[in-house]
Order: sequence, then structure tokens, then C-alpha cells
Amino acid sequence: MPLDVDLLRSSFEIVAERQPDLALEFYENLFSRHPDAESLFRRDRESQAKMLTEALVAVLDHLEDAPWLQSTLGQMGVDHLGYGVTEEMYGWVREAMLVTLEEIAGADWTSQLRDVWSEALTAVSGLMVAGAREASH
Repeated sequence: MPLDVDLLRSSFEIVAERQPDLALEFYENLFSRHPDAESLFRRDRESQAKMLTEALVAVLDHLEDAPWLQSTLGQMGVDHLGYGVTEEMYGWVREAMLVTLEEIAGADWTSQLRDVWSEALTAVSGLMVAGAREASH
């Protein structure tokens, strides 16, 4: 089943409007659940959050552009491999992002939103992992 692009974009707009510092909240959730992950981040948290927000927006802007997603996310996977990110950590990120989105959306969060975001984040991490695996062979 194809991703519900409109639902992803509209829900992201709502969440970003409610909490412009979405990425900072995400990092709080990630590091509280997985403190070991914090040592992988060499930039200050604000710079890192800005980069994450830009990456989220870019991915949402290109959801219908499979070649762009494969190329860009594959390269991001290669880059993250160099930072010491393991495949297991992608699950940590997905979990922390889902929790963050749910917290910010509040009563507007539905099981449908959870499913579509989980599917999208799984696809993103899959493309990143594929890029990292390809580069390491």
C-alpha cells in the first residue's frame, strides 16, 4: 500500500506549527530512552536539530520522488555509518520520533497517524540502512 503522502504532510504541518522545536523534543526523547546515543552527536543540539528539521522537510517534499529518496537517504546512511550509527539505532530513532509526534499532536494523534508515520519512518530507515550496507561491501 502506498504511503498516505497528504496525511504525512498535513500532520507534520500541524505538529511543526504547535512545536517549532520538534527536533529538540525528539532529541530529548531519544537521549532519555537511549543515553548511549548522545555520544554520537558531535554538534551542539540546536545545530543538530536544525539539520534534522531540514532533512524531514526535504524528505516530505520528495515523497513522490523515489530516485531522490533512494539516492539522498542512501548517502545519509553512508554518512551515518561513518558517525558510528548501527542498524539497531534506526529503531531507536523511529521510536523516539513516533513518541515525539504523538506528544505534540496530543488528542489529534490517531492510530492511523501512528501507522502512516511508522511506515514512512521504516521506509526512510530502510533506505538509509541499504545505503550503508552497500557502502560497507
